[in-house]
Amino acid sequence: MSSVTENWSSVDQTGGTIGASGQTTTLTGSPSSAINNVTFVGDVVLDNNGTVTFQQASISDNSSVTVSTGTSLVLDQSTLMSGKINMDGGALSNSNAYSGGPLTINFGDTTEKTNTVTLNAYGLSDVTFTNVAPGDNITFVGSWGNIKLVDDGSGVITVEDSSGKTLTTLHTAKKSDGSYYTASDFSSSADGQNAVLVCFLPGSLISTPHGTKAVEELSVDDEIIAYVDGVAIPRRVTWTGQAHCNVRAHLPDDEAGYPVCILKDAIADGVPFKDMLITAEHCLFFDGQFVPARMLVNGRSIFFDKSITSYDYYHIETEVHSVIIADGMLTESYLDTGNRRAFSQKGNVVSIGGSRNLTWDDAAVPLTVSRETVEPLFRKIERRADKAGFAIYTEARPLTNENDLHLTTDAGAIIRPARQNNGRVMFMIPDGVERVRIVSNASRPCDVIGPFVDDRRQLGVLVGTVTLFESNRTRTLTDHLHDAQLSGWNNVEEGSMRWTSGNALLPLGERAPGTLALMAIEVRAAGPYVLDEAISEHQALKA
Repeated sequence: MSSVTENWSSVDQTGGTIGASGQTTTLTGSPSSAINNVTFVGDVVLDNNGTVTFQQASISDNSSVTVSTGTSLVLDQSTLMSGKINMDGGALSNSNAYSGGPLTINFGDTTEKTNTVTLNAYGLSDVTFTNVAPGDNITFVGSWGNIKLVDDGSGVITVEDSSGKTLTTLHTAKKSDGSYYTASDFSSSADGQNAVLVCFLPGSLISTPHGTKAVEELSVDDEIIAYVDGVAIPRRVTWTGQAHCNVRAHLPDDEAGYPVCILKDAIADGVPFKDMLITAEHCLFFDGQFVPARMLVNGRSIFFDKSITSYDYYHIETEVHSVIIADGMLTESYLDTGNRRAFSQKGNVVSIGGSRNLTWDDAAVPLTVSRETVEPLFRKIERRADKAGFAIYTEARPLTNENDLHLTTDAGAIIRPARQNNGRVMFMIPDGVERVRIVSNASRPCDVIGPFVDDRRQLGVLVGTVTLFESNRTRTLTDHLHDAQLSGWNNVEEGSMRWTSGNALLPLGERAPGTLALMAIEVRAAGPYVLDEAISEHQALKA
C-alpha cells in the first residue's frame, strides 16, 4: 500500500472524498472550519490536527480512519458511521448519535498514549470496541447512572446500564502474561453524566495527630485528623490509592486534567500554608459544604497549572468520608463512588475489599454547585487576590456578543440572514433544500460568566418559533422542540425553546417544488461568546 502526506489546506472544506483506495493518506495541519460531508477512502491517518469537526462523515468499504495523538475527531451527526476507527492517542466524540454502525473502534497502545472516546450510551448496539485496556477512556453520555461491567472471563466484557440493559461489549487486550484484561482491571463512576477523578498530587501535606505527613507516604492503619462538627478527631486510614494522569490538552481546561494550583494564603492567612495542587473535581470545605476546586479558579490565586501535563495523584480513604486538612486547607477524603480500581493500591499493607459504591448522600457534608452559594465565595477569594496583588497567571478571555448566525445546507452552501426584525432572523431558502443546519458561535456559560456557574454545555443561540413561508403557505417547524435526538441541540426549555450547540440540524419538511422559501427563526437569547482568533479576524475585516 502506497503512502502520501497531505495538508488540510488541500482538502475541500465543503466535503467530498479524503484518501484513495489502496493508499495510506496522512493529514497534517488543521482544517479552517467544520467540514460538511466527507467519505474516507483507503487508510486515512489524522495526525496532530487539533479539533476536526465533521457534520457528516462515512467510511468506504475496506477503509479505516486512525485518530492519532493531538487530534480530536468530533462527529456532529445523528447516526454513527460504519467501518473501522483506530484510536492511537487521540480523541473521538459523537454524543448525538443514537443509532448507526456497524462500527469497530480499535484501541492502540495505552502505555504511552491516552485514547478517549465519548459516545451516546444508547447508540452503541452495533458498535464493537476491540483491544481495550486500562488507560483507555470511554464516556457513555446519557447513561444517567453508573455502568456495570459483566465479564465472562474470555476477554469479552458486557457493558450494562443501571437497569441491566446491555449497551455494548468490550473485547479486551491481552496482558503481558497472555491472559485477557477482565472487568476487575477497569473502573467506572458517575457524576450526573460524567465520570470524574478526585485526588491529591504528590507533596500535599495531610494533618495527622503527630504533625503533617506527605500524602504519598500515608499507609493503611495510619491515623489522620478529621473534623466532625468543627471538632478534631483522629480517624484511621483504610485505603490509599495512586494513579497517573496524562493531560488531554484538546479539551477545556476543567476537563483536560490540568491540576488546580491554590497559592499560599489564597483563602486566608496561612490557608493554605503552601502552594497546593489538587485535581479539578476535588472538593474544598467552606461553611459546612463541599465545593469543587474548578468552580473557584480565578486565574490569579487559584488557576489551572498548565506547566504540568503528566503527573501521579493520590487519595486516602478513612472509615467514613471525612473533612480533613491538606496543606492547611479543609478538604475531603476519598469517597468511593465506584472508581476505586482506577487506582493501584500502594504500600506493603494490602486492604482487601471491593468497591463500596457510595454516593454524595454518604458524604461527610453536602456537595454544592449552586451559583447562589459559590459565586459569593468566588468573589471573596477574588477580592483577596486583588488586594494582595497576586500575579495574573491566566488572562480573562475577551468576549463578543456577535453570534455570526447563518445556515448551511447538505451541499455545503452558506445562507446568510436576509434581514432581522423583532427578534426574528430571516433567511431565504433555495428550492430543493430539505434541511439546514443552524450555525453560530458557541461557548459554555462557565467560560463566559464564570466558573462559579456549573453549566458546561456549549450554547449557540436559543431558538423559539421557526416559521417557513413558501408558495402562499405558512408552516411552523417544531422538530427542534419535539425530537430529543435531533443533532446539535441541547435540552428543550419550558416546552417552547431550545439552545443549539452551535451547529444544529433543522429538517424543513416537505417542500413545494420549484419555490423559494422565507424562513423566520425566533432567537430568544444569544451570547456572549468567547472571542477566539477566527472571530477577531472576522470583526477586524468588518471594521
